[in-house]
Amino acid sequence: MMGLSGVILTPTVGQVISQASPQDKLAEAERLNQQVIQLYQQGKYNEAIPLAEQALAIRKQQLGDNHPLTAQSLNNLAELYRVQGRYSEAEPLYNRSLAIIKQQLGDNHPLTAQSLNNLAELYRVQGRYSEAEPLYKQALAIIKQQLGDNHPDTATSLNNLAALYYSQGRYSEAEPLYKQALAIWKQQLGDNHPNTATSLNNLAELYRVQGRYSEAEPLYKQALAIWKQQLGDNHPNTATSLNNLAALYESQGRYREAEPLYKQALAIRKQQLGDNHPDTATSLNNLALLYQSQGRYSEAEPLYNRSLAIWKQQLGDNHPNTATSLNNLAALYQSQDDIPQAINYLSQGLAVEEDNLSENLKMGDDKQKQDYMAKVLGTTDWVISLNLQAAPNNPEVTRLALKTILERKGRILDISTNSLQILRQRTDDLESQRLLTQLIEVRTQVSNLTFKKPEDFPSPEIYRQQLNEVTEKAKEIEGKIGVRSAEFRSLSQPITLEGIQKLIPADAALVEIVRYQPYNPKNDSFGIPRYAVYILYPNGDIKAKDLGEAKPIEDKLIYFRDNLADAETPLPQLQKSARQLDETLMQPIRQLLGNTKTILLSPDAALNLIPFEALVDENNQYLVENYHITYLTSGRDLLRLKDKFASQQSPLIVADPFYGKAGEKVALTRSIDLSEFTFPGLPGTEEEAKAIKNLLPQATVLTGSQATENAVKQVKKPNILHIATHGFFKPERNVVENPLLRSGLVLAGVTIGQSAGDDGVLTALETTNLNLVGTKLVVLSACDTGKGDINIGQGVYGLRRALVIAGSESQLISLWKVSDDATKDLMVAYYGRLQKGEGRSEALRQIQLGMLKGEKQKHPFYWASFIPSGDATSMQFD
Repeated sequence: MMGLSGVILTPTVGQVISQASPQDKLAEAERLNQQVIQLYQQGKYNEAIPLAEQALAIRKQQLGDNHPLTAQSLNNLAELYRVQGRYSEAEPLYNRSLAIIKQQLGDNHPLTAQSLNNLAELYRVQGRYSEAEPLYKQALAIIKQQLGDNHPDTATSLNNLAALYYSQGRYSEAEPLYKQALAIWKQQLGDNHPNTATSLNNLAELYRVQGRYSEAEPLYKQALAIWKQQLGDNHPNTATSLNNLAALYESQGRYREAEPLYKQALAIRKQQLGDNHPDTATSLNNLALLYQSQGRYSEAEPLYNRSLAIWKQQLGDNHPNTATSLNNLAALYQSQDDIPQAINYLSQGLAVEEDNLSENLKMGDDKQKQDYMAKVLGTTDWVISLNLQAAPNNPEVTRLALKTILERKGRILDISTNSLQILRQRTDDLESQRLLTQLIEVRTQVSNLTFKKPEDFPSPEIYRQQLNEVTEKAKEIEGKIGVRSAEFRSLSQPITLEGIQKLIPADAALVEIVRYQPYNPKNDSFGIPRYAVYILYPNGDIKAKDLGEAKPIEDKLIYFRDNLADAETPLPQLQKSARQLDETLMQPIRQLLGNTKTILLSPDAALNLIPFEALVDENNQYLVENYHITYLTSGRDLLRLKDKFASQQSPLIVADPFYGKAGEKVALTRSIDLSEFTFPGLPGTEEEAKAIKNLLPQATVLTGSQATENAVKQVKKPNILHIATHGFFKPERNVVENPLLRSGLVLAGVTIGQSAGDDGVLTALETTNLNLVGTKLVVLSACDTGKGDINIGQGVYGLRRALVIAGSESQLISLWKVSDDATKDLMVAYYGRLQKGEGRSEALRQIQLGMLKGEKQKHPFYWASFIPSGDATSMQFD
């Protein structure tokens, strides 16, 4: 249940604006307006509406259509319509009221802020989050400027913006705003004011959905006591409080305590709001959910159906509440083993969720998108569970599960890449180019400030303030870019299995591995995480299999990777660890693949951090010996990669930067702990650059003091970008939250935190700014360039992700410290094979097979570090 928001009914307008005439009719209108306010506060909306209509008619007649008092009446009538769920009637009145207030009082008047706030609240309850957020933020800025940080109306704006964040699953952003609103209302209005109860209720609701039950309960009870005392036992706010406390009890399995509260809330809402109000539907839905939890299925079903009908009628077929209702019916039917009906309703619910994802992922920064995706993670896990646990032989739910995976896995990367690509192509649109320039500037500022030392500033507080300011600015610009790119984006075709299978080569298969938690609707619980695989063939056939619990697989993965990344690991020990992991992970997949040897592989979670080629099969052979593997974030990558763009510059090779700082030599390896701030030279990479230059005479080579961060930032669609330098990844989240700031490349003149323009550190965040649309291949010939933060379903947040967002077609990156000599030989051979027309993945494989046959480099440490991702086909050399 969504928390109640403290939307205001502008009762002070008549006091702020002097009346234009002392005539009796205007006095009557003011008397009616005060009655409307009183009835609204009492929850008597039906009684208030005719009075609000009378007041509006009088003011229009006496003062005209454009008077501020007319706007007040329009706003009040709109608000009454909104709380009754009559949204289509409310919206034009809100818009008209806002236009009058802006015209008569100006854009920065407090009443303008109130109008913006109320229109935003209408959008929020309709699920129109992308339209609501900028209005809430405008309202908050105006009220803070005009009335101050501690005014009750400031608290209202803070509360309502927090409610939006709550609706989007952005809980970490919502909590501090709710707490600020509560502190202001307590200070300004007192502990027992209804607005204080609103804050207590909303904060409690936030705690409940996070499972913080012991923190939520006392706040719910305080809110209920205040509302009962101040507004009465039958007020709609009291019903909300009863409903939310019941939801808490239900979450804790306290069903006998929950049921009477749910029933009281339903009775109040029916009496005060009517049988067809969205809040009445919420009560019906929640009571049904309680009955379902108790196995009272026959009692739950009619309530679910009634709530679904109301939400569809009042909120529309694509509202998030409609999805909730459809999903609840699916769970009800699955609990009764009616699998066909469960599939039917879950399919409909997933379709509504997809519609909302498309709308809401347009806006916000990456973190906001992650929060919103997290809201649908449960249904992704559920459809996989329904398939693999309940209906493994049902082709309809198998297709539904894979379609859902392809729609959601890697979705955020896809959107980020698409948004920037669209704007980069809109060279004729000044606003698009302005936003891109601002994004580059602010991301550079964020990266530079992150690597500065707080002691370089007058005080740590000033440092944190500056960093927070530019970080918030970056979020704002990223949000604007999402909205702007959506304006130019043609109506995107929905993801279909048919559309993706057409892009799979005839001899290949798409292998989607997913980490999921099995969902049991009978007890509404998620089980221990597991892995599963879905295989899609070019002819449309699908095979699916559960691979077992995640922890044993990941334990074997860690042991395998540790052995793999150490050249001193005895081969028998390494091969044993590779065989153990393969037996659990890839052997079941091979049984499904049959004779298919070309794999488009989309791993998930920790599986992104290993080269599958180095696994050992039951015949004691490495997988590289029999399989051609290319890595994707998701099968949806194939849709993006089919669009080809021309490069504009010849290849660029950056190697052996002069770091400008003496440090300990690290013989034959390319790795550095950034925290040590020592950057030994890499003379071996200069040899590598010269050797590649011999193969690619048209290439530009930058070494020594020329191999700068700024030089890399100036690239514009080079055919190939090859960078041979130190890479880094810092896993510690306490250092900085954004993982794209904890991974990057070290270039010439590195002086951490001392240069505003070129600090020698190219973070992954800054890498996203590079214009690589049309770049066929990026090679990062450095250690740790494949590492990053793991996000289940969304890939690795690190340099590879940044290069995809920047627009590159394919990437070759390393997963551990690499040997200079082995790398130089591998790279020279790789480019030679590419020039002969071999595919970008197959060329690497042939080199690996050659190294495997030799004596010096047959250990996988030497040949398995680099993995190819993106476009696997052959490439043109410009």
